[in-house]
Amino acid sequence: MIVKTKRFALDKKKYINMAFTRQIKNSWYWLLIPLAIMLLGPILHFTGVYKNWWILITGFVGAIGYVAFWYIQFYAATQMDQNAQMFDKFIYEIDSRQILVKVNKKEGGVIKWETIQSAEKLSDEGFLLHIARGQFLHFPKTVFNSDHDQKLMENILRRKSLL
Repeated sequence: MIVKTKRFALDKKKYINMAFTRQIKNSWYWLLIPLAIMLLGPILHFTGVYKNWWILITGFVGAIGYVAFWYIQFYAATQMDQNAQMFDKFIYEIDSRQILVKVNKKEGGVIKWETIQSAEKLSDEGFLLHIARGQFLHFPKTVFNSDHDQKLMENILRRKSLL
């Protein structure tokens, strides 16, 4: 059985939001360093050990800088010519052997299941297949031709031990 999707493209804003939130969720522990520094500043100030607010400001700037760094990374990925293909319209044919990405009826490419690291079933939005950091395939529920195709897609992902 093959799941065929409608022709669709990944929206750039959707990509930025999804990639950014997943990156922050996966690496939230790095924010503990600037937060610890921010906590250290007032403690040192009010105990009289070091009366200066620069420690607090440095921690705050570090936290903002970390979050801004990742947001800028994913925003810049949408502007690069090398990544323009990610936002083109494709038709996908998904089966248990491969994911066929079609530009038109004669042109396309293949994504092997081995390149997919994991998958998520999003509550209202469909499926998300993770390839690497910042690289994924997003299949909203609206691109499937029927509910049967959605169930078949879920079954394929379960058989591949990705869900």
